[in-house]
Amino acid sequence: MTGPLDGVTVVDLTRALAGPHAGMMLGDLGARVIKVETPGTGDDTRGWGPPFVATPDGGRESTYFLSCNRNKQSIALDLKSDDGRETLEALVLKADVLLENFRTGVLDRLGFPAERLLELNPRLVILSISGFGHDGPEGGRAGYDQIAQGEAGLMSLTGPGPDDPQRVGVPIGDLLAGMYGAYGVLAALYERERTGRGQVVRTSLLASIVGVHAFQGTRWTVAGEVGVAQGNHHPSIAPYGLFRCRDGAVQIAVGSEGLWERFCAGFGLDPAAFATNSERVGARDEVIALIEKSFADWSAEALLARLAEIGVPAGKVRRLDEVYEWEQTRSQGLLIDVDHASAGTLTLPGPPLRFFDSSGAETTRTAHAAPPLLNGDEQEVRAWIA
Repeated sequence: MTGPLDGVTVVDLTRALAGPHAGMMLGDLGARVIKVETPGTGDDTRGWGPPFVATPDGGRESTYFLSCNRNKQSIALDLKSDDGRETLEALVLKADVLLENFRTGVLDRLGFPAERLLELNPRLVILSISGFGHDGPEGGRAGYDQIAQGEAGLMSLTGPGPDDPQRVGVPIGDLLAGMYGAYGVLAALYERERTGRGQVVRTSLLASIVGVHAFQGTRWTVAGEVGVAQGNHHPSIAPYGLFRCRDGAVQIAVGSEGLWERFCAGFGLDPAAFATNSERVGARDEVIALIEKSFADWSAEALLARLAEIGVPAGKVRRLDEVYEWEQTRSQGLLIDVDHASAGTLTLPGPPLRFFDSSGAETTRTAHAAPPLLNGDEQEVRAWIA
C-alpha cells in the first residue's frame, strides 16, 4: 500500500509551513519526497518551539517540524557551493516535481531559474509558492501567515465583532497555500501525461485565502455588502452557531425551513414567528435570545441528546485533547504511529484522505515514515542520484 503517487519523486526546497505541507501531502500519497535543507540548521521550523520532544541523546525535536514533514527524506546542501548546485542539478534530472518557496528571485540568483530547470528536465513540474504573488505591484513581497490573514481580509471576518479582528487559530494561509499547491501539482502531472511536458504552478498565501472567501467574496463582488466579523453565528443562515445553555454551550445548524419547524416542535417554539431564513437572519439577535432562553434549563449533554432525537444537526466544542481521544477521530485514521530515529515512537496527526478499490476494500496507505533527521538520508540520496 504505497499510495497512488508511488514512483513520483519530489525535490522539496521549501521551509516553514506552506511548502512543507504541500510536500507532506504528496508524500502521504506515496511520492518519494527528498527534502533539501540548509546545512547545520535545516528547515527554520526545526528550531521553532517550545514545545520540543526530548531525545535520549540530550537533543530535542520541534513538534512544529514534526507536524509537516512526515514521509520525507533529508539531505543538507549548501546551494551556494559547487557541490550543492551540482547535487541539486542531479536531483532535478531525476525528479518529477520540484517545490520552492524562496523570495521571488532567490532561486534565479542561485542559478536555477524556472527556464533552466525546465531545460534540464522538460518533464519537471515546478510548484512555486509566494506570499502575495510573483508579479503585480507588490509581487515578491515577503509572506508571513498572520500578515497575509490580515491583508487578505480573513481577520476582518473572524472574531467577536468588527472592532476585534482575530487570526484563525492555525496558520491557515500557509496550510491553504500548501493544499492549493499540491492540488496544482497533481493537475500538472495529469496534464503531463497528455503533453509529455512539465510546467510551473504558482500560488500564494494571498491567492489561497482569497480562494476560500466563498460566499463572503460574492457578498461583496455581487451584492456590494462588506462582510464583518460577528462572532459564532453565521451571517446568512439563522439559527446557525453557538448557543449557551445551563452548563456550557452547544452548536446547532438549522439550514432549512424543515429543520426550523422540527427544531421549534422539539422545544415548544412557534415556527411562524420567524417563518423564513431571511426573517430569522434579519432578526438574528431576537432569534438567539429566544433560543438561549429555551436552552437555559438544559445541560449541554441532555441538550445534545434532545437535538439528536429530533434530527437537528448539533455538536459540542471540543478541546484538541478531546478531539484526539475521540473514537471517531481514530476510526478515520487521523492518528498514526511512526518510529522516529532519535525520539522513538511518536503519534502524529494522520493524512485526511482514504482510498478504496472497486470491491470496497480499503487501500489507504497505513505505514508512514517519521519526519527525518537533518541530513539523515544523505548517503541513500547520493547513492540514488549516482
